[in-house]
Amino acid sequence: MYHQIGEPNPKGTPFRGLTVHPDDFARQMRWMRFLGYRGLSMRDIMPYVRGERHGKVFGLTFDDGYRNVVQNAMPVLDKLGFTATNYLVANQFDGGNVWDAKIGIPFSPLMTVDEMRQWAASGHEVGSHTLDHVHLPEMTPEEARRQMVESKDVLEQALGAPVTAFCYPYGDHGPEHLVMAREAGYDNATLTKRGLASASDDPFGLPRVTVSRSTGIFRFLQKCLTRYEDKRGRG
Repeated sequence: MYHQIGEPNPKGTPFRGLTVHPDDFARQMRWMRFLGYRGLSMRDIMPYVRGERHGKVFGLTFDDGYRNVVQNAMPVLDKLGFTATNYLVANQFDGGNVWDAKIGIPFSPLMTVDEMRQWAASGHEVGSHTLDHVHLPEMTPEEARRQMVESKDVLEQALGAPVTAFCYPYGDHGPEHLVMAREAGYDNATLTKRGLASASDDPFGLPRVTVSRSTGIFRFLQKCLTRYEDKRGRG
């Protein structure tokens, strides 16, 4: 799980660790390719998660739809033949991370519609991150459902293709939101809970591995290729 791929914000900036330097990202991807692994979007990896297919693969997801992912990550992914899912906030095309302003995170631009289409045309997947990057448990059931359903509709209309992947903003969810995601027509949904996804997981509550600015290459490989994250995320 990544967020931004770019130059980290100045020291002292809240959550600056969620921005991974482009050189570090490229190194991480090259190592996985060298070891024989192929990075896949949620759309492409779900048959492996369900146990229908087998191979050396790993899932690649980006939250929020930052423009710097198109600029700095997509060329690396395309060169290596990897695919990835980017979860977009449907009401923020050509906008920014306005939900972060209150906690002091600097503004960072998000994809335009054209950039989203460019992302999809390169074989990558567009997923939904709600309309407004909301805390779903703080919403009424009706509003939570609207955020899931209408974001899917907005993205599909702009993209001209189905949107089947969902990600809960902040990882916040209750059991009822897993049901809502299924009823909204998604195929899968991801959390911020630590762990490696498997066939035993609810497809609407899939764990992920967080990669941050300070994740060195040894720790990155340990997180992705061992049970390191499962031991910490699943107890």
